[in-house]
Amino acid sequence: MAKEAFDIDGAMNRLREAVKPFPKAAMFALADEGYTSLFEQLIACILSIRTKDETSLPVARRLFQTARTPQQIRQLSVEKIEQLIRQSTFADAKAKQIWEISDRTLHEFNGELPCDFEVLTSFNGVGPKCANLALGIACNYPCISVDIHVHRVTNRWGYATTRTPEKTLTALEAKLPKPYWIEINSLLVPFGKHICTGELPRCSTCSLLEMCAQVGVTKHR
Repeated sequence: MAKEAFDIDGAMNRLREAVKPFPKAAMFALADEGYTSLFEQLIACILSIRTKDETSLPVARRLFQTARTPQQIRQLSVEKIEQLIRQSTFADAKAKQIWEISDRTLHEFNGELPCDFEVLTSFNGVGPKCANLALGIACNYPCISVDIHVHRVTNRWGYATTRTPEKTLTALEAKLPKPYWIEINSLLVPFGKHICTGELPRCSTCSLLEMCAQVGVTKHR
């Protein structure tokens, strides 16, 4: 079947409709619930590392119901934080990271994290993906967060042609229109989880099929 030329504006419009039936990605869902500070978003992203949204979302809620500011979390012991987040992968390491971030935020930034990529990535355990996602949601800072879904789907489309998420980030920064930089993650996480899945993507019912190059797809539903 001949493919249409890939149109990113049309793709984004179709994506918005395609993901409506599915839950939002965890950090965007938390923002809708009022957890919009940069500190909360950064902590939520740490909790999400190597952990499915179905687990990290209730874990973040549990932690924030007990303590949601650097001051409040700093008053907890590392053991108490670990108890609150124990369903998250690597809870022991994350508990230490969360306590240390809270401590540094209080002592170095008077309890208020600046919207600064270099500051966020200076924290132990915070990489570009988390920093960009937190900055985008909390600060409306124009940046792209590339997780496994964004990497896989954009390469499957043929919109990016890279081998790693890091290289996909560079490719998208050069190509993707800036108004979509924050939104792309919010759309491609549920799209990648429920439609353009890693194994047996649902190509036959996908609204983007006509323009998708289906790179690497050998079997699909």
